[in-house]
Amino acid sequence: MSDTLKIGLIVGATRQGRFADVVLKWFQNKTADRSGFDFDVIDLRDYDLPHFDEEMAPAYSEPSSGTAGRWNDLLKEYDGFIVLTPEYNHSIPGVLKNAFDYAFTGWRRKPLGIVGYGPSGAMRAAEHLRVIAINFGMVPVRGAVHIAGADFFANMTDRDADGFPEHLDPTIDELLGDMEFWGNLTKPALANA
Repeated sequence: MSDTLKIGLIVGATRQGRFADVVLKWFQNKTADRSGFDFDVIDLRDYDLPHFDEEMAPAYSEPSSGTAGRWNDLLKEYDGFIVLTPEYNHSIPGVLKNAFDYAFTGWRRKPLGIVGYGPSGAMRAAEHLRVIAINFGMVPVRGAVHIAGADFFANMTDRDADGFPEHLDPTIDELLGDMEFWGNLTKPALANA
């Protein structure tokens, strides 16, 4: 078993003109030299999941949708996830909730980190996402990145991936430290389950 953690960076917004692309590039630039991780981008735009309408929850039965089945199989390949999310109406985007609803075993017992952005740094969305993750037996980590207020608004026009202040860097370190700690605990346990 490799010591490197395979982490999916889930881009949790799909709308046109999304700010997520700027946040993703910034996060990738900041973590490019970080050892111990192998990051893959999982963009929800690339997974045309139907609106959840399964007869049974995926916890009890595989989804009837072939796309949803492939989605769950993809998630099984990862040791943990970091979700990049805005806040829509005090919660996560519907497309992100739908992506969680359509899988179960792929999420189960893995660490979940959050990079939130928006006027409030997606604080309420992050809290909702942590509660959702607990339902899957995930480990929502304490460390998180919240790009909020002036840090968010200052970059809305330029959309420069290098335009975020350095005082956010320690929050990335804390997030990755938590992901590494929990990932190194859950990965071998899942391999032996």
